[in-house]
Amino acid sequence: MEEEDAVEVLQRYRRDRRILLDFILSGSLIKKVAMPPGAVTLDDVDLDQVSVDYVLNCAKKGGMLELSEAIRDYHDHTGLPQVRNTGYAGEFYLVTNPEYSGSPPKRAPPPVPAFTPPPVYTPSPVSTPAPVSTPSPAFAPSPIVSSVSRSESFNSTQVQELTVDDIEDFEDDDDAEEVNSLRISRRNTNDASDLALKLPSFVTGITDDDLRETAYEILLAGAGAMGGLIVPSKEKKKDKRSKLMRKLGRSRSENVVTQSQRAPGLVGLLETMRVQMEISEAMDIRTRQGLLNALGGKVGKRMDALLIPLELLCCISRTEFSDKKAYIKWQKRQLNMLEEGLVNHPVVGFGESGRKASELRNLLAKIEESESLPSSTGELQRTECLRSLREIAILLAERPARGDLTGEVCHWADGYPLNVRLYEKLLFSVFDMLDEGKLTEEVEEILELLKSTWRILGITETIHYTCYAWVLFHQYVITSEQGILRHAMEQLKKIPLKEQRGPQERLHLNGLHSKVEQGGFRDMSFLQSFLSPIQKWTDKQLGDYHLHFSEKSAMMENIVAVAMVARRLLLEEPEVAMQSLSITDRDQIESYISLSVKHAFSRLLHTVEQSDSIHGHPLALLAEESKKFLKKDSTMFMPIFSQRHPHAAIFSASLVHKLYGNKLKPFLDGAEHLTEDVVSVFPAADSLEQYIRSVIVSSCEEETAEVYCRKLIPYEIESLSGTLVMRWVNSQLGRILGWVERTIQQERWDPISPQQRHGSSIVEVYRIVEETVDQFFTYKVPMRAAELNSLFRGIDNAFQVYANHVIDKLANKEDLIPPVPILTRYKKEVGIKAFVKKEFFDPRLPDERRTTEINVLTTQSLCVQLNTLYYAISQLNKLEDSIWERWTKRKPRENFIKKSIDKKSKSFTRKDAFDGSRKDINAAIDRICEFTGTKIIFWDLRDQFIDNLYKPRVCLSRLEALIEPLDVELSRLCDIIVEPLRDRIVKSLLQASLDGLLRVILDGGPSRVFTLSDAKVFEEDLEVLKEFFISGGDGLPRGVVENHVAPIRHVIKLHSYETRELIDDLKSLSGLETQDGRSRLGTDSKTLLRILCHRADPEASQFIKKQYKIPKSAA
Repeated sequence: MEEEDAVEVLQRYRRDRRILLDFILSGSLIKKVAMPPGAVTLDDVDLDQVSVDYVLNCAKKGGMLELSEAIRDYHDHTGLPQVRNTGYAGEFYLVTNPEYSGSPPKRAPPPVPAFTPPPVYTPSPVSTPAPVSTPSPAFAPSPIVSSVSRSESFNSTQVQELTVDDIEDFEDDDDAEEVNSLRISRRNTNDASDLALKLPSFVTGITDDDLRETAYEILLAGAGAMGGLIVPSKEKKKDKRSKLMRKLGRSRSENVVTQSQRAPGLVGLLETMRVQMEISEAMDIRTRQGLLNALGGKVGKRMDALLIPLELLCCISRTEFSDKKAYIKWQKRQLNMLEEGLVNHPVVGFGESGRKASELRNLLAKIEESESLPSSTGELQRTECLRSLREIAILLAERPARGDLTGEVCHWADGYPLNVRLYEKLLFSVFDMLDEGKLTEEVEEILELLKSTWRILGITETIHYTCYAWVLFHQYVITSEQGILRHAMEQLKKIPLKEQRGPQERLHLNGLHSKVEQGGFRDMSFLQSFLSPIQKWTDKQLGDYHLHFSEKSAMMENIVAVAMVARRLLLEEPEVAMQSLSITDRDQIESYISLSVKHAFSRLLHTVEQSDSIHGHPLALLAEESKKFLKKDSTMFMPIFSQRHPHAAIFSASLVHKLYGNKLKPFLDGAEHLTEDVVSVFPAADSLEQYIRSVIVSSCEEETAEVYCRKLIPYEIESLSGTLVMRWVNSQLGRILGWVERTIQQERWDPISPQQRHGSSIVEVYRIVEETVDQFFTYKVPMRAAELNSLFRGIDNAFQVYANHVIDKLANKEDLIPPVPILTRYKKEVGIKAFVKKEFFDPRLPDERRTTEINVLTTQSLCVQLNTLYYAISQLNKLEDSIWERWTKRKPRENFIKKSIDKKSKSFTRKDAFDGSRKDINAAIDRICEFTGTKIIFWDLRDQFIDNLYKPRVCLSRLEALIEPLDVELSRLCDIIVEPLRDRIVKSLLQASLDGLLRVILDGGPSRVFTLSDAKVFEEDLEVLKEFFISGGDGLPRGVVENHVAPIRHVIKLHSYETRELIDDLKSLSGLETQDGRSRLGTDSKTLLRILCHRADPEASQFIKKQYKIPKSAA
């Protein structure tokens, strides 16, 4: 055996294998064998592609053998290596002979594409899904074996391998080769079970293959009626040996069989149809010959008027079949067709012919029974039965129907629903055998040829367009080809509406009804049977369009169009119209959206629940995913629905709002504080709600949008969030106030550094305030203007409290100023001592405790306080700007902000948020400045200024002596005070100096008397004081100083008037001769009286004594 040629060994193995399988399948080991679709007998099955292991397992179990499953099992394991079951892992068989392989290669081999076994195609019946081709095996075949011709390969599956039977019968071999080669290219198919026609099953059990073969016989009869039917002569084959060598020598590149150039005209078109409908040449020749023989003895008879099954039974004998089983199956099909066409589904009722129908059934049973009788007896019975059958069948078939005359049309295949089932099989031939997702090039010619069958099958235009639309749509479902879907849409649009059909066609269609079992028997019209599956399928797809069209929106647009056209046609059916009376197209669109959104939301919910909790709270994740989902929905799908429902996007958005709201509500009910979950969920939920509102607003006019927005049940996130934020703000503000109290108590009013000349307490206050503000804006929860207003008020109050605490321990200015001495008049003698005593024991003199407080607050401390308050007010502006800027970024909906501010806090604007604290801080600064100036003049320089200036005489104690200590104090102030406050504190010192000077010249006490000539000295001293504060332009502005000096300059000028003038002026005031309380000299009575009291003039003294009873001075 080792010396034999490898090819001969291979052929011997295959031949023995076929003999074994044929023995098993033909004997009694298998109870029942189910042929694969397209096979009539075992001769039509390629046994080389049947798994022996699968067959043996079925024989052991005693069950039915499905040859299609056996073939699939063979291909599932064909790529795996064959090994012996010895238990040794190291043993294996090589596919090639190592002796012929040569030495190992020196370089890496080129990549070899993975071997994919060809799919085994099984034509899918109408009501069952087509099988899917097997996946690629895990192991690729050896490259060496791949280079051998397919007839030599153990993995050969694509070409019909050679056997002894092949050599003896080349015709069947060629047919098998052609069919198998065309099956190679079939693509993987989708499930189309939901698209099954709503038609009753056949009583006789005829299969889709039976219908296909009978449909082809009807097509040949129709072609024969046009005179185009001929019987092709059997082509003489060449020498069998040369055929054998061609098979063995065929190269791999020749495996794919290309379509040969078909003959022109009707002959070529029929040949194409034969291939398309997968009819073998042998059956084709038998049918053509039988039809021609049947027509031979019927002069003037049209071939399409023949009772085809009966004529074929009479004209085709058993001897024309190579196998008895094939003949029996063929005969059974013809008998079943007669029973279905004439008895079960007749085009007209029987009436008085009911007895004939019973006789016909008996005759059909006897013909079938004759095959089990001895040959002579059986043949005699068959002949007699056929003769009787002709008499009865012709009588039934030639009854007039659809307006024809008796005998004009043979009504055997035009009964409903048999006719449409047969026509459906013919229509399936329009698809390309090599690519089922495309129409064949001859589609127009095929459709024209199919019109020749309309007479036999009773097809009208409406029936044709409806059947063709269903066939195309069915093919689209299987292949998902957009081109097929567009063709289906075109055919649906061609189906005429009820008012567009003629009266005869309307009458004909009204009679097409069948009872279908759907939870009980239901009567369905023709359009319902064909269009309701389409509608059901489209409804199912559109009921979850987010899943089925996630990346194919263009396809969805066509599916929506198909659904709407099918719906419109079905609504013309009375039963459907009654059921859908109140359901409009908009209602249907809303139904699609509702179902799909709910399904998609359920998937989102499941995904979120399965996700890791570290990514955030599930409700926050759900809100984010819902927002993404709605964005995709509104941009990809809603434009399609909006063509038929303008507010589709609004309906979708509202539904998402409701679904999420149902999940959110329990969480909202339990939210009481700003927890991490609240901070996570609230912003996401609010963002989703705002986006939903934006979708609604963008989908319609403003007024309509308001109506739809009011229909939404708001989440009220902002309101609830505002309440929680307000609680937090109030607690934080209490914390800030406590911090202010502590920092003030610990403050020593020392500058932080030479550069930072303010106290440390304000820095701490700002730190806690800024931390609170940062935390406020860290919470991304929705907030209203009321929460911001509360934060502003709280911070404003905190700084007011701070400013008030700073000046709380500050003494009153009046405590620094000594009491005003009693008025006395000029006299050389000693004055009244009693009055002097009262002067020294005035109750307004500061006590010991107050003196300590005043001494503690040094000039430096007061300056640090001023600097601190200035720091507070300057940083307040930055803080306010920062808060507003962050709020604006946080709340882009400016219109909403403005409305909220206008409605809830009209006085709350961007410029006055901290007005209360600004006012209090500025008041505190003014008070400290005034206190500081008064302290320096009336306390620190009291001895030099208030007590000794112009004592004992003016010329002996001039103001020039005070300039140096004033300069020291001013330098001390300017060294510590910040630049922006320098002028304010210097003005306070200027004012205090002027107040001191005025005190000296008006209320200088009994020890000071002035002459008329002293007025000039006062004027000179005032100029010295003025120039000191102007400081050559480095000090205060001259205009400011002049304004401050003007009042005292007027008092000094009064000192230059004669005593008589002053007295007369005072008398005029006493006589109320003026209306404004001011004298002719422009002053008041008190000022004039004080000047006269200090005038060293007896006349003045005498006048005062007489008029005012003022005692004499001690001076």
